Amino acid sequence: MVLGIKIIRRAGLTISKSVTFILIFIYLLQTAGLIYLLYERGEKAKLIQQQEQRIKELEDRVKILKIIEDFKVGLSKEEAVKLSGVIYSESKKYGYDPLLIMALILTESSFKKDEESMLGAQGLMQVKPSVGQDLARRSGLELKDSLSLFDPALNIQLGALHLFELILKFKDVKKALIAYNVGEDALRTKIKSGDKLPTYFLAKVLKKYKELKAKYG
Repeated sequence: MVLGIKIIRRAGLTISKSVTFILIFIYLLQTAGLIYLLYERGEKAKLIQQQEQRIKELEDRVKILKIIEDFKVGLSKEEAVKLSGVIYSESKKYGYDPLLIMALILTESSFKKDEESMLGAQGLMQVKPSVGQDLARRSGLELKDSLSLFDPALNIQLGALHLFELILKFKDVKKALIAYNVGEDALRTKIKSGDKLPTYFLAKVLKKYKELKAKYG
């Protein structure tokens, strides 16, 4: 009788271990399945996000190209397409709204790539040769000759960088735009002396920006 009880107890213990193992195995399978489902959901979410970003990028590029085609003067189709890509990439690099860069271009040159001011500023964003050479040297871009600043893509790259550096220096987009027009030293002199800041150029840029936002934004 005692022997029978021992056998039954041992059998019960063996059954309990087997059941426990099965339950643990089932739990691990369920956990693995849940992790897989969560991973799949995460991957799908990433894929959807990537697709949305690509669609947004294409929309922005098409919008930029549309504006260039509406305002371009002396730009070929190939130049317009290339320029839209440059404006998009430079805006993304520095955190600009592309429409701000385009408003600045419209104010400076009305998209005339061969524009040159009486003070020698050249190209779409009216970059002065001395400023362009300094920016090119520090950024690794190449100015081959005195006509390089008339290259639309290079001019945009240097102009966008110049504005970005001014924003960092003055900690203010509006002051940076004023400095872009009158020069960094001239603006610092006016600020130091307490003179009223010149806002004519700034007002023109902001007006163009609002017009672009209203029509294309």
